[in-house]
Amino acid sequence: MSTSTLVGQTEEERRRARRAVVAAGTGNALEWFDIIVYASFASVITRVFFPTQEGATGLILTFGVFAVSYLARPVGAIFLGRYADRAGRKAALTLTIAIMTVGVGLMALAPTHAMIGAWAAGLLILARLLQGFSAGGEFGSATAFLTENTTRGKAFLGSWQVATQGVALLLAGSFGLALFSSLSPEALTSWGWRVPFFFGLLIGPVGIWIRRSMDDTPEFLATEPLSLGVFVRTFVQNAGRVLTAAVCVGMATISIYLLSYLPTFSITNLGLPTYSGFLGNIVAGVTLFVLSPFVGRLADRVGCTTVMLVTAVVGIVAIYPLFLLITTSPGLGTLTLAQFLLGVLTAGYFAPLPALLSAMFPTEIRGTGLALSYNIGVTAFGGFAAAIFVALIAATEVIESPAFYYMGVCLLSLVGLVVARKVFGQR
Repeated sequence: MSTSTLVGQTEEERRRARRAVVAAGTGNALEWFDIIVYASFASVITRVFFPTQEGATGLILTFGVFAVSYLARPVGAIFLGRYADRAGRKAALTLTIAIMTVGVGLMALAPTHAMIGAWAAGLLILARLLQGFSAGGEFGSATAFLTENTTRGKAFLGSWQVATQGVALLLAGSFGLALFSSLSPEALTSWGWRVPFFFGLLIGPVGIWIRRSMDDTPEFLATEPLSLGVFVRTFVQNAGRVLTAAVCVGMATISIYLLSYLPTFSITNLGLPTYSGFLGNIVAGVTLFVLSPFVGRLADRVGCTTVMLVTAVVGIVAIYPLFLLITTSPGLGTLTLAQFLLGVLTAGYFAPLPALLSAMFPTEIRGTGLALSYNIGVTAFGGFAAAIFVALIAATEVIESPAFYYMGVCLLSLVGLVVARKVFGQR
């Protein structure tokens, strides 16, 4: 990790910042690895858990279960966010990754429909609810932990939240490419789909150990936790900030979920080889990992909202031509190019977002404010996105129709950014 953005700090402060990136990034990567694998392997998971449903119906059920997990996110955001504001960022981060590991383990070990019938779908829902609850607290606690571990270069340090999502895309794409290109459909359905979840299960204990070994942030330690009554009053006073921040999350989350959905889209709608979309996700993952810190550094210089506003406008203009590119000239090359360009858009908008959201809330309620606003945005704009994509295509018979949903979300985010800038003074 470059420290040029952290010039002026002591070596101890730079060391603490580097350790914060590792601690926050491990859990963040695990969270997104689990999400991306589920979305990318949806066609196989449908055959495993909903074998009696045909065509789009089974896929909608699979993504419907995926969406159910997002109902648990706001609950997790309130519980784990409040825990982060009361017990500390370190305690909340350790708890979230522990719960996350249980959810990943349940996915890896879940019995199939062939083993226990409809009960398998129930266990699948339980696994996704655990993931949703833990993810509800992950972003807020991790972002607060990162941005509170530095006095300058907050956008740069916060951008590593997004860079580690690039690592998750890279790993998920690598597993998908290896498994879909080397295993038969029967082997994938039998056991191959479990492999990435077992890998995620191995990451969990490492992340728990890393987070337990960290110190809490100086900024949190310098504050006194608020009593519940004062906390609630303070939070209500900042309700406008929560809603504005949630709307700002829109383009970031829809971009990530579109990248996660494209492998399934390429198989079911474009008729491309099963491995094709995964190669593009590898490219997009590398793009996110490499570009995000540079975008964060730029945001520290010119302002987070400035960078995000420009990217949102480009996203609105560019997304439909990108869909036309892959639907009128379907192929491995055009799909990979589109995923690379979408990765650039994602980095341009998402990388400054953690610092922007963190700056919108005072330290005493930052964990809860970050967690709740982020997860309201993710639930509203991302959680049901894949199911909406499938349903739109089925209803309209226009395979470019997901682009219009993407454009609408970007437009809302544009409005949120203007409010954050004009009303709440964010640059």
